[in-house]
Formats: sequence, C-alpha cells, structure tokens
Amino acid sequence: MTEITNAVQAAGRKAQYDEAAKRLLGQKIILAHILVKTVPEFKGMKPKDVVSLIEGTPMIGSVPVEPGLTNAEIEKNNGKLVGFNTEDAQINEGLVRFDIVFYVRMRDGLSQMIINLEAQRRKPLQYSILNRAGFYVSRLISSQKGRDFEKADYDNICPVYSIWILMNMEENSLTHVHLTKDQLLGSVELPGKDMFNIILIGLSKEIQEHENEQELHRLLGVLLSPVLDVKEKIGIMEKEFEIPAEDRIRRDIREMCNLSDNIWDEALAAGIAEGEARGEVRGEANIILQMNRKGLTSKEIAEMLDRKEEEITAILTGKELNLV
Repeated sequence: MTEITNAVQAAGRKAQYDEAAKRLLGQKIILAHILVKTVPEFKGMKPKDVVSLIEGTPMIGSVPVEPGLTNAEIEKNNGKLVGFNTEDAQINEGLVRFDIVFYVRMRDGLSQMIINLEAQRRKPLQYSILNRAGFYVSRLISSQKGRDFEKADYDNICPVYSIWILMNMEENSLTHVHLTKDQLLGSVELPGKDMFNIILIGLSKEIQEHENEQELHRLLGVLLSPVLDVKEKIGIMEKEFEIPAEDRIRRDIREMCNLSDNIWDEALAAGIAEGEARGEVRGEANIILQMNRKGLTSKEIAEMLDRKEEEITAILTGKELNLV
C-alpha cells in the first residue's frame, strides 16, 4: 500500500467521520441545546421550546461558501425565488461548504436569525480561526441581498451567528465575538441590529463533569468523544439532558463511533504494513507516522500508545530515539 493510497483512504474515512458528526450535531434537539447556551435571544429557554423555532430541516454540508454560489434561484408557483443553494454536493464538487446552516425564529415568532454551526477537530495552524469565522459571517450577511431583503431594505437583514466547536483544546472555553460601538464624539444614538456574531466553543479532551456553567461542554464532549461507546453516550444524553435517543440519533452516534474506531484501526494496520513492506523492524515508528498523517497530535498518539510525548515527537521530527 503506497503512501498516496494511504492518504487518499485516510481522507475518505475522516470525511465520513466528519459527515457523521455533522449529522448528529444537526439534530434539532442538539442545536437547541447549543442555542440556549450561546445565543442571548434564547437564554433561559428550555431546549425543547427552541426546537419549535428552528425552521425546516437544517442544511448540512450543502450550501457553498464561495461568493456567487451560496444562493440559487428556485422555481415555485410559476415564479422564481432566491434561496440557499442546496443542490447535490456532487455538483460543483470540491467547493468549501458550510457545515450546518439554518434559520431560527426569535421569541416573537416573527423575526429570524441565521445560524451557522462549524465543527473543527482541532484549532487550525495555518490561519486564525477568527478570520475564517469572520469570513463565514460576512458571507451569510451579504448573501441575504436578493434573498431576505431587496434593494436598500437593510433593516430586513437577519442577524447571523457563526458557532464554532473547537475540539482537543487546552481547556474548555466559551467566547462571543461581536461588533461594539465606541462613541468618540457627541451623544447621538444611531440604532441598528447586532448582525455580526461569532461564538467559539472550546472543548478540552477531558469530558466535563455535569455542572450548570459547563453543561453544554459536557453534552458536546460526550457526543463527540472518541472514547465513550454508543451505550454510554445515549445513557448520558437521556439521563442528564432528557434527550430521547430517537432512531436517527442512535444511528448517527453508532456510525460516528464505528468510523472513529475504524480510522485509528486503519492507521495501525497501514503502519504495520508499511514497515513490513520495507523490511523494517521498527514497525511502531511507521504506526506513529500513519496516526499523525490521519490527524493525531504527538500528545494524542503518546496517550494512545502509552509513550512519552517527547518520544513521539522525536519520531515525527525524524530524530533518532529508541522506542523499544
């Protein structure tokens, strides 16, 4: 098995894992729990009451981020409407797409806001996550022209919240980034909506105990855990959060857990095969390299193999260090 083949297969399995996670997070009851804990409009509400405010079916991995492609014309009642572009993902394959996008009505039952939810297995190193989140919010605001408002009807713009779940962080965190007004001269009040909102949810590797202040981190940590099995996850959801594990949720949890196990099993198998093909005795080094190619950090690999992190780092950086 060549390195290129390994990389292609790894990407495929990880893509499936990501899709399973997005489908699970895209369940309305899960989204409602996230909204209650992150968006001021829904603070104090019960998640089950927020579920009824989420409109239609959340769009999962189907709306392109690229300018000019977020919207599409829709034929309805012999007329043309502009809506989100949710055509088959195979069309325009390779485009970057929002993980999850949906409309939710506010408490008055009339006004709307747009919610974008993104899940990242770790904080990216090649760019600032705030810069990417800011671009996503801006795209969802600008794309409303012709869809949610016409011409100069800027008061009809829907506020946007882009919520980012960042896994494998150093500690649990919750951050709200939004525009503020600095009155530099005079006291004239200029009204306007708080349209630009970014929520960053940092999840540490350790699952949080059930405390009111961090119960959202507890819920997300359980759902996305690569350690807990299906039975444990469903049990915690039902007992601690009163989330009934419907058939769809059970399937998504089971698929995500199975894919997670398969990804790491494939890394081990590929590493051993690569070592045998080269006639190398130190097959463990190849396993470590394969695990790193599949996205695991040196710390995560050390924990899984019960090794010191500096030993794993030495292998990944090409330094000679005896692992036996």
